[in-house]
Amino acid sequence: MPVVIAAVVLTYDPPPGMLEDCLASLLAGGDVEVILVDNGGRTDRLPSTTLAGIDLLVPGRNLGFAAGMNLGIRRALDRGADAVMVLNDDVVVEPGWLAPLAAELAVDRVGERVGAVQPTLLFAGEPPTINSLGVALGHDGAGTDVGMHDPDDPSDVVARDLAIFTGGAVLFAADFVRETDGFDERFFLYYEDVDLALRGTELGWRYRLAPASRVRHRGSATVASIGSRSAYFRERNRIWVLFRHRPWSDVGRGLWLSVRRLRWAPRGAHAKALVAGLVAAPRLVRARRHASNSL
Repeated sequence: MPVVIAAVVLTYDPPPGMLEDCLASLLAGGDVEVILVDNGGRTDRLPSTTLAGIDLLVPGRNLGFAAGMNLGIRRALDRGADAVMVLNDDVVVEPGWLAPLAAELAVDRVGERVGAVQPTLLFAGEPPTINSLGVALGHDGAGTDVGMHDPDDPSDVVARDLAIFTGGAVLFAADFVRETDGFDERFFLYYEDVDLALRGTELGWRYRLAPASRVRHRGSATVASIGSRSAYFRERNRIWVLFRHRPWSDVGRGLWLSVRRLRWAPRGAHAKALVAGLVAAPRLVRARRHASNSL
């Protein structure tokens, strides 16, 4: 039987043309079923031709990245998808983007289950530069995109292992999503992809980078529209990742960073994030111990 792949696109309030470019690039290939989750309820402004052939979900409120993507992923699995690509609405896929990802997901490696494959994310514009070849965590828990702003190397086509993927564009195996339960919706926005990758690693899943698959990342205005809440979620969720996944020495470094950030604007958001991070610490430590005992 042919492999069924669905692409889930999450949108909120995109500027004119951005979402349309994303959807058109996906539909041009004709190899994926496209599911659009409209967290902002703005798709009624689009012409019907833009949404032709697309499964549209409008939850009626902003679910955040984690819950919004989970809604689309569940729809894809209910419709029989064997793999699900998740994409931000500010990403445009290049021709031939899907085959390298699907090939890596399908490779049978003895004793290794591949749960996710990430493409090369390039910044939009010329000359192209790297946006992300995966995610690395510092000792303070801060995540950075691997290769950020490096020159693009079109000859880099050899697939390789990946420690942590970015949620901006990544292909998931259906079984990986089922076993991990997808994104933790309590994160709302930021670090939910890091948490998912690390939880999957605990369960024995592995990840790959397929650099021959290339997508362009334009950059969304959605985060700017939520103001200081963006800083709150970023800071709180970094602390959550520290308590749930990182060595205790890193927890100390990361909390010290949070204390230092109380001097920086937006101070109120940073203070609330530190409190929320500490309040959740017992739950996260219990989850850490449970995962360790299950190994």
